Amino acid sequence: MAETSPWVNEQLTDQLVMGLLILDETLAVRYANAAAEAIFSGSSRRLIGAPLDSLLRYSSFDLLLLRNVLSSQQTISDSDVSWVLHDGKAITVELTASVASFPRSQPEYNDVVLLELRQVDLIRRINQEQVQQHQLEAAQQLVRGLAHEIKNPLGGIRGAAQLLQSQLTDAQREYTQMIMDQSDRLRTLVDRLLGPNRPSPRAPENIHAILQRVLDVLSLEHSANTGIRKDYDPSLPDIQVSADQIEQVLLNIIKNAFEVVEGQEHGEVVVKTRVSHQETIYGKRYRQCALITIQDNGPGVPAELKDTLFYPLVSGRENGTGLGLSIAQSLVHQHAGKIELSSRPGCTEFTVFLPYAESDENTQEVA
Repeated sequence: MAETSPWVNEQLTDQLVMGLLILDETLAVRYANAAAEAIFSGSSRRLIGAPLDSLLRYSSFDLLLLRNVLSSQQTISDSDVSWVLHDGKAITVELTASVASFPRSQPEYNDVVLLELRQVDLIRRINQEQVQQHQLEAAQQLVRGLAHEIKNPLGGIRGAAQLLQSQLTDAQREYTQMIMDQSDRLRTLVDRLLGPNRPSPRAPENIHAILQRVLDVLSLEHSANTGIRKDYDPSLPDIQVSADQIEQVLLNIIKNAFEVVEGQEHGEVVVKTRVSHQETIYGKRYRQCALITIQDNGPGVPAELKDTLFYPLVSGRENGTGLGLSIAQSLVHQHAGKIELSSRPGCTEFTVFLPYAESDENTQEVA
């Protein structure tokens, strides 16, 4: 350590909250402080000497730009870098890269890159939850207002057509029937936008049984060429939910995943279940949550849709109605849960969080 970074005060840098890496001109790690070890889930002994790109499966930040830091002597930064580590763990970091020069008393050492890292997953997650909750409330108010304005005249139009039909000949009734059919269709669309106001009765349910019903339905609709892989936690306890509503949630999300990879060579959908401990959802901490993750290896969600994907009538598909995810989010929200989205080319994940029922003393408010 002393030979590769002779002027680094390890006792000082190990107290930094921010991760610090020192990279040489080949972008190999020459020093990692304790916070950097925590980010990469590895000891400095494993990190030192390893090229930075060998520690990552995926990076949204072009690591070759770090070479330009040395040549241009300029500092670069990015506040939203997505990394997938070698063990498959996905993290988001803020990154700043700058040049450090050694003292003239040590001319044998070249300039190095100081890479400062701050993991921002938890902060972003809390902010995302708040934004998502505000979006849901705003969307519901908007839809309820629109539904009220649409349903009232629809009822009048259908009633007038029904009265008129009784006074027309059989040949003419075709047109009034068309008016009534289209009025019914629009009313159904509005009802779907509104969704149920409150959950139906809940009972202890096996999530894997619900998933199997969903997969059985989708297997009849989609090509057998699409691979489906189950990664279930057999110890997952039963959970108190409305089975019909959670089945609708999972049907909407998994159906989207199937449609994204339909016709794609080696298209695959992975359904994973886990138990998560000490999860914070909308400011409340729960001892246990059921996690259902639906992953596909499609092209990913377009960047311009990520922030609005859960809004009603927003869809990334040409023939999509834009209702499935909006309804799913509303139903999960009624169960005190949430849906998280993580997407990059080749890997999109929707994770449904469903908290287990707890007594008041086990549910604690988080500031």
